[in-house]
Amino acid sequence: MSPPLPPPSILLLEGSRVWERERKPPQPGELPSPLPTKRTRTYSATVRARSGPVFKGVCKNFSRSQGHGFIRPSHGGEDIFVHISDIEGEYVPMEGDEVTYKVCPIPPKNQKIQAVDVMITHLNPGTKHETWSGQIISS
Repeated sequence: MSPPLPPPSILLLEGSRVWERERKPPQPGELPSPLPTKRTRTYSATVRARSGPVFKGVCKNFSRSQGHGFIRPSHGGEDIFVHISDIEGEYVPMEGDEVTYKVCPIPPKNQKIQAVDVMITHLNPGTKHETWSGQIISS
């Protein structure tokens, strides 16, 4: 007897048109996230963010279980929000990791920004890092 197959929605690739059609509206009492993720960001906002300058910073904190964290810009200023969907590469960011990122305004008022296209450039030495697949390595 073969193991049961997962539901078809799990087999769909994120970002595909089929995935977007299969997305279910929020359940009663459940609020949609006000922050644009890679999947919910508009095409024009994505193009503007990708064409913008690259900034450097240090990961202040990141919670894999909550799916977000903050980056401390190297040029100073307020900490910048980062969502799990905007992190590129194989490692989960840890406190002290050096990163590069671009920025995108957070709607509806566009007064704050969030980091997008986040890449870890240097792992914080002496800490254990985890890959997205769950493997732990020491740096």
